[in-house]
Amino acid sequence: MEQRLDYRTASPEALEAMLRVQMQVNRSGLEESLLELVKSRASQMNGCAWCLDMHTKDARAMGETEQRLYLLPVWREAPCYSERERAALAWTEALTDLASMHDVPDAVYEQARRHFDAKALVDLTLAVITINGWNRLNVAFRTKVGDYVSPHAGKH
Repeated sequence: MEQRLDYRTASPEALEAMLRVQMQVNRSGLEESLLELVKSRASQMNGCAWCLDMHTKDARAMGETEQRLYLLPVWREAPCYSERERAALAWTEALTDLASMHDVPDAVYEQARRHFDAKALVDLTLAVITINGWNRLNVAFRTKVGDYVSPHAGKH
């Protein structure tokens, strides 16, 4: 597919606003590995090839295994995720699919609260909101896929 436009140059102000929110997520204290799983899962659900390319490359460069990345769409059946990761992935799916669910189920909230204190859950929610925003920008404008090189490459 051909890229429709480059949102980064079309509206540097919009890009700067998204980057500020992303910086807050990055400073949240949530584990980078957890955030990459969340970003990858939301990107899978949203069909965002650009973000999925980026976040799987970043995850691999930070030491994530290929098996865990391959099994991410079926994380409920895969034994390789921690209970905390499972809670984050369930939360991610509920928020990403909010339009069809119309609610975040109590069971998903309670599972998340068992593994995340109030601040961490708000930070995780902001991470999901942010990746969904990036997904929508990249899907809408068909950002060219495949050229991303992780800044973490070679560090692990």
